[in-house]
Amino acid sequence: MLHFIPTPIGNLEDVSLRSLKLLESAKTLFCEDTRVTKKLINLLKERQLIHPLHEQNFLSMHSHNEKEVLSKLSPEIFDEEVVYVSDAGMPGVSDPGCELVRYAQEHNIAYDVLPGANAALLAYASSGFCESRFLFYGFLPHKGTNRVNALHEALYNGFITIVYESPHRIVKLIEQICNIDPKRELFLIKEATKMHQKRFKGTAQEILESLKIQNIKGEWVVVINSDKKELGVISVEDIVKLDLPKKQAAKLIAKITGKSPKQCYHELL
Repeated sequence: MLHFIPTPIGNLEDVSLRSLKLLESAKTLFCEDTRVTKKLINLLKERQLIHPLHEQNFLSMHSHNEKEVLSKLSPEIFDEEVVYVSDAGMPGVSDPGCELVRYAQEHNIAYDVLPGANAALLAYASSGFCESRFLFYGFLPHKGTNRVNALHEALYNGFITIVYESPHRIVKLIEQICNIDPKRELFLIKEATKMHQKRFKGTAQEILESLKIQNIKGEWVVVINSDKKELGVISVEDIVKLDLPKKQAAKLIAKITGKSPKQCYHELL
C-alpha cells in the first residue's frame, strides 16, 4: 500500500504517531529529496522514535522527474509498504505528490494520505481573519506581467488569499502590494513552527516599514484580507464589452494578460 506522509515544517515534535509507524515499517521511500528524508530518519532514530525493521530503499521523486519515474515504475512495488515523503509539509500542496496520487488511482493501487503539518492552514488559523472561505495561491510567478496579474487577482478576488514567498522576494512582494493598496490588511508568518517564528499583522504599509528592520531570512506565508473591487483597473470583460475593433481590443487585452495580441485576437473571433 502507498502512504503519503506529511512531515514537520520546522518542529520535529509535530510528527504524528501514524507517520512514525509507517516511516519505521516502509521498505521503499519515495522522496522529494533523499538527503532531506534520510536526515529526518536519522533524527528520529537518534531520538529513539523509530527503529526501522529492515534496510530501506530511498528513491528520488520530485517535480522535475516525477513523470519520468512513474513511466518506469511497476505497480507491483506497492504490494509492500511504500511511502511518499516531501521535504516539509503536505505532499501535493506546493510540493510534489499529485502525479503519484493519479498513478495510484489509474492503477487501482490502495493509497492513503495522512493529515499533518501545513503552513498555509497554520497561517490562516493564526491570522485572525474570521471568514469561512479562503483561496490558496501557493507561490506567485516570480516576475513580469504574470506576477503583476497574479498579484492583482490575489488582492481582488473577494476572498482571504494565502500565498507563499521566499526571503529573497518578500520585501518586493509587500512593496508591490503597497503600490496597489497600501492600506490592505495583511498577516505574515515567518519560519512557521521553528525557533525563530515571527508574526506580523497590519496594513501593507505598516508591515513594509517593519520588515526594513527585521531579519527576513526564512520561508514566509502571507495572508491577504479580502477585497472585491479594484478601483481604476479595467478587466478583460470590460474591454470585450467596449465597441472596439477586434484588433484594438486584442492589443489592450494583451497588455493586461501578457498574452500575444495574435492569440488574443483569435480568442475574440
